[in-house]
This record gives sequence, C-alpha cells and structure tokens, in this order.
Amino acid sequence: MTLWNGVLPFYPQSRHAAGFSVPLLIVILVFLALAASFLLILPGIRGHSRWFWLVRVLLSLFIGAEIVAVHFSAEWLVGRVNTNTTYKAFSSARVRARVGLLVGLEGINITLTGTPVLQLNETIDYNEQFTWRLKENFAGEYANALEKGLPDPVLYLAEKFTPSSPCGLYHKYHLAGHYASALLWVAFCFWLLSNVLLSTPAPLYGGLALLTTGAFVLLAIFSWASTSTVPLCPLRLGSSALTTQYGTAFWVTLATGILCLFLGGAVVSLHYVRASALRTLLDQSAEDCSQARGGSPLILGDPLQKQAGLPDLKYITTNL
Repeated sequence: MTLWNGVLPFYPQSRHAAGFSVPLLIVILVFLALAASFLLILPGIRGHSRWFWLVRVLLSLFIGAEIVAVHFSAEWLVGRVNTNTTYKAFSSARVRARVGLLVGLEGINITLTGTPVLQLNETIDYNEQFTWRLKENFAGEYANALEKGLPDPVLYLAEKFTPSSPCGLYHKYHLAGHYASALLWVAFCFWLLSNVLLSTPAPLYGGLALLTTGAFVLLAIFSWASTSTVPLCPLRLGSSALTTQYGTAFWVTLATGILCLFLGGAVVSLHYVRASALRTLLDQSAEDCSQARGGSPLILGDPLQKQAGLPDLKYITTNL
C-alpha cells in the first residue's frame, strides 16, 4: 500500500455521482408506455364514456406504477445536514459540505456535496449506495468502500448501518424493508385482480379486491413505520447532528393506500345502494342487463320453414 500526498489510504481517482436508479426508470417507462398506448386508442371510444375510461385507466396505472416503483426508491426515510467536517482519513483538513442520507426498502444511499463543490483542489461530489437486498453483502460493500478510501462522512454513516454496528440500524431497517416489500408485492397482485374483476358483470368483487389492495399497502406503511422509528444512536457529523424524517416514497405510498380504500369503498357502496348506476358507470350496458333479466322478448323463428314449403306459422315469442 502506497502513500498519496502523505494520506493513507486514499486513492486518487475520478469520482462520479451515481445516476438515476435504473430499475426505477424502467418501471416508470413501462407504465408510461402503457398510458401512451391507451391515449392512442382513446379517440375510438364514443360519447362521455371516453372521459370515464381516461380517468379510470390513468388512476389504475398510477396505483400499479406507484406500488412497484417504491420498491426501488431510496426516499422512504431521508435526512440532510450542512456541516463542517473532516474529509480524509488520517488528515485534519476539514471541508464545508452537505451530507444526505436516504434509506429505502433495499438499502441506503449516502450523498456528500461540497459547498462549494471544489475544495482542497478536489471535486467533492459523492453518491454512494449500500444494499442489503437478497444475495447482497452489506458488510462486503462497506469493506470495498474502505479500500477505495471514501470520505469520512460517507464511511461514518455506512458504518452505522453495518451488521456489526452496536447501533442495530441494519437489522431494524433490513427487517422493515423486507416485510414492507413483501406486503407491497401482495398488494400489487390484488391490484391486478381488481382490474380483471372490475371488467366483469360482478364489479362487487373488483371493489373488494381494491379494498384488499389498499389494506396491504397500508399494512406495508405500518410495518415500515413501526420498525423504523427513531435511530438507536445519534448521527453526528462534525459539529452538526443528522436527523431523519419520512420521505416522498413513504407519503406517496400512504396516499395510494388511502386512494385504494376510497375507490374500493365507493364501488362496494354503489353495489348495495345503486347497482344499476354502478354498472352504467363501469360502462356495462343497462339494456343488455335488462334483456338478460327478461325485460325484452326473445323472438325465435325457423329459417328452414320457407325452404321446406311448409305453411306459414307464427313466430314463437318467449319471454325469458
């Protein structure tokens, strides 16, 4: 191991901030493609039902996209602080920087941005991710960060989430993310089922499936909130303390769960109060329903009667 400018172990290499999450980008593009495909066929829908289908499909796609996308978002728990802190190991040099901590279902993301970015003849702009999802070794990623010689604030926060840390943050947030993710995937399955059932002559079951979707989404929220409370130990960076709060992914997921409960409750309520209005709202023809119940006669005739030269008989009219 060699020295570099009298500092050990820090290696001179270019740093690049991590880009946008690729899985999250793929999920967004897939659902945007589905929405665009529906908008292309929207002009073929006649009358006022066109706007109903627009709202219905876009709402459904939003719910499905949100349930899947939050798995890959790191903004379930966020914390940011401006501080004056040490920068390198075995060095007393200090920098002014903004440190960010993002905790998601699959790991953490730590950012370090200098204010200004150029200090100590270096560009201070880091975005490092440490994951604990299946088949990922969080401790191994932390060891690699040590070998690369990442800045002190990044290593300090990452060390707090290692399995061997006395803070116990790894086990708590890992468990919270595991249960929340499992519940959200169950909610996604019920969301698919609700879309199928709402297109059948029995929309009540679609409303119940939508209620179940909202219930599992809220269970995921409660699972995350109950196991990821205030950290067991303070996170101090220089002269400042980093505090965390629920992020965008948490609140959007909570709003989605409430929306599912509202829509499912509306469908179930309309089924028991005004079933015909619900069928009309879901674009099921009232005339077809009344015909199936016997509101209009079914006329049966014999097309072979004329060919056989038989005398004219009256058509048979039967009410079903």
